Order: sequence, then structure tokens, then C-alpha cells
Amino acid sequence: MKIRYLPLGDSYTICEGMPEQDRWPNILTEHLKEKGLDIELVANPAVTGWTTQDLIDKELPLYREERPNFSTLLIGVNDWVQGVSTDDFRKNLAYIMDEMLKPLSSPERLIVVTIPDFSVTPEGPQYSRGRNITEGLKAFNEIVKEEAEKRELDVVDIFPSSLNMKGKAELVHTDGLHPSAIEYANWEELILPVAYSNLTAK
Repeated sequence: MKIRYLPLGDSYTICEGMPEQDRWPNILTEHLKEKGLDIELVANPAVTGWTTQDLIDKELPLYREERPNFSTLLIGVNDWVQGVSTDDFRKNLAYIMDEMLKPLSSPERLIVVTIPDFSVTPEGPQYSRGRNITEGLKAFNEIVKEEAEKRELDVVDIFPSSLNMKGKAELVHTDGLHPSAIEYANWEELILPVAYSNLTAK
């Protein structure tokens, strides 16, 4: 049975500024094909700047329509930037996870990815509004992990990898805020073994 992959998220899933071949969902799809899996990237409706509420309103309808049988979720950075409360973030995230699980045959078919730390990029600090970005995102990532655990979802933690962007121009996109193709490829290296293991599980 063909694996129909449809990722949901924000700039970190559409990979802001990158051509399709350098986006990690595309790389993931190609690498899974190379490993012998019959997989297709059905669509990538992620949009830069979108929050969990945007995902609910504008991405979930396509997800429900396409009924994928494999997905990844990476969302939350814009909730934090825009000052969404932890309670509202948790409520939206829980709803998203529950809705995403509906067409999937098992929890292994949904992989959750943590929010990266953009504070280490040259332009990142301007989005702090006087808050500690790292601590704020760590708190949101705890919610991500807790809600995933409740649903027996695997979590790939890219937060530590994102810290490597500090002072390394080759890991940051020319916009000074988003990751470069090299850093997105680093994330895919972390996601690939989990995806392959889950998709080949009996």
C-alpha cells in the first residue's frame, strides 16, 4: 500500500526560502524511497508565520480531504512569538494531534518534531519582545512532548541541533532567521531513522 505523506507545520516545514529539493519533507520522502518504501509526498500546506490556530483553520481541511497515512507535525514557534498562552497552545495542539490521528492506522504513523531555538540566529532576538526565547520555547516543547506522550507519538527533538546555528553562517539562511539547507538536512537525518522504523514496523 502506497504511503501518502502529508506534513503539517509552519516555516520550519515548508522550509522558508528553500527550493523543493532542499526542504526536509522532500528529502525525507526521497530517502525513504531509496530505502525501498513506496511513498509519495502528497502536499506540503505549511506556511511561514502560521500558528496552531492557522493550522487548524487552513491546513487541517486539506489533511482531512487527502486522508494521508503518514504525517509529521512541527508547529508552535509562531504561537510563542505572538504571545499565545501555554493553555491555549496546549488546547490547540491536543486538538491537532487528535485530528491528525483519525485517518492514520496507528500512532507510529504520526511523528512530532520539536520547535527549534531561533534565538541563536542573527535576526532571532528581535522577536523576543523582552522575553527569554530559549526558556519560552523550552516550555512550549515540554507541552509538545507531554501531549505526544499521552498519544504514544514518537518525538524527534531538533532543539539541540538548532543550537548549532549560533555563530555558523553556513547553517543560517540569508534572511538571518531561518535555517539553511544544510541545517534542514541535519534535521532530516534525525527524523529519517524514526520514520523508517515506524513505517516498516509490523
